[in-house]
Amino acid sequence: MKRLRYKYVRIQGKELAKNTMYAKGVFSMIMKMIRNDEMDEEDRDLYLEIDSWFAENLPWPPPCKRQEPVVCWFKTENSDEMMKMIRPALWLLEKYHHPYFLVYTNTPGEIVYEDQYQIAARTDGYLQIEELQPSWSPDDGDNNEEGNNTTEDIL
Repeated sequence: MKRLRYKYVRIQGKELAKNTMYAKGVFSMIMKMIRNDEMDEEDRDLYLEIDSWFAENLPWPPPCKRQEPVVCWFKTENSDEMMKMIRPALWLLEKYHHPYFLVYTNTPGEIVYEDQYQIAARTDGYLQIEELQPSWSPDDGDNNEEGNNTTEDIL
């Protein structure tokens, strides 16, 4: 299988941001931990140094400044330096048992901002809640009621 190539990567947690209804990113997660006094002073200072480096080297997207419903993604084509600098932040998340995910995509949504290192994509209408589909798994009993197909029926 040919190696998959993705254009964008994002580090996110389980918490949803109210304005985007999308998983919060690494910066928001750690800042919340700091505000909640969940980190040792030394670890807090480490993160504030990381955050300061990003503030100096990564442009702040105007849609983010305006708190628009956007989600930022690093570009994978040139994210090596960014990912190198963010690794200590990931270590902090792990140290404090805060789950996170690396999400890769080629379809982040409508891109409304772009610079050398990142994009911001609009999330309006991104989250869609659908009804639970009928079960396709076999029943615990021997009867196969309508709507409960066996694996053999599906294949």
